[in-house]
Amino acid sequence: MSWITARRRHRAAGYAVVLLGLVVAGLTYAALTGQPSPASAASPPSNQQQINEGRQLFAVTCATCHGLHGQGVPGQGPSLIGVGAAAVDFQVSTGRMPAKITGAEMPRKPPYFSTSQTHALAAYVASLGGGPAIPSADQVSTRGANLALGQQIFITNCAQCHNFSGAGGALTSGKFAPPLTQATPTQIYEAMLTGPEAMPVFADTTITPAQKRDVIAYVTTVRSEPNPGGFSLGRIGPVTEGLVAFLGGIAALVFAALWITMKRREV
Repeated sequence: MSWITARRRHRAAGYAVVLLGLVVAGLTYAALTGQPSPASAASPPSNQQQINEGRQLFAVTCATCHGLHGQGVPGQGPSLIGVGAAAVDFQVSTGRMPAKITGAEMPRKPPYFSTSQTHALAAYVASLGGGPAIPSADQVSTRGANLALGQQIFITNCAQCHNFSGAGGALTSGKFAPPLTQATPTQIYEAMLTGPEAMPVFADTTITPAQKRDVIAYVTTVRSEPNPGGFSLGRIGPVTEGLVAFLGGIAALVFAALWITMKRREV
């Protein structure tokens, strides 16, 4: 132990201890945070060929608004650095992007790119700064999902905008919550993960991946249920149904009163 004591008194011993402490702290931090998130680990790694294809598509169709390197263009489009592949896949697969009008809230329309082109664009944007990855088939699978819990989560967090059946509705400032009738399970998961337009982000710490699958199970189940009463009236709820019944009843009473009055005049 005498050699340790001798070296401990060396002038450089303090620096060595500090350096060792920094190395240990760095390795510990990397061990704790270096594991990819479930959303990032689910998507297969993108190869360089796919990224190059996405770069070419981006330069032709997206760079005008978002910048050649995704840095954004003031007054045209935001920066895409760090938004992740999931956000790109959602916006492009739902036809919202590429946008024909800048600064406007884009409705859903047929996609402009194929699935492989969309994934190439997503891979290129992800290479600019990471972000949530496209969820895998296992992540969006509703096998074994808790439908009742999904309904509870949806009514608590989503029904205020999308209606309890996912029919959508108007919001303030001219915005709207789109209907979920055409959204795929992947798109529903991506929307919760990235928060497009006026929608808030529901990170995995807020709504866990298992709970996201429960919500997807509820949405896909409700929209596939039949309408035993005939007309669905948009599935907006009892207020609309009651209003239609009230107006229809009033109209029937008015016509009945007119008919009775006309009969008495003939007599």
